[in-house]
Amino acid sequence: MRGVTMKKGEPVDRALKRLKTKLDAEGILEEMRRRRAFETPTERKQRKLRSASKRNKIRWRFSNAPATERSESVE
Repeated sequence: MRGVTMKKGEPVDRALKRLKTKLDAEGILEEMRRRRAFETPTERKQRKLRSASKRNKIRWRFSNAPATERSESVE
């Protein structure tokens, strides 16, 4: 079970915000939403393809960025 410790004098809403951020970073909230309803194998495959596509876009963007910076500094 995940949790956060309240700091002295910290408002409850700030502690809840930290907890939500922590759970979101670990993917727990997304998994909880996904498990709320049955997911067919086809839906599961489509979801995985969408997330893989997003990951690859980000990888491609950052893998090409340093190359353009290097070419500009050489010239």
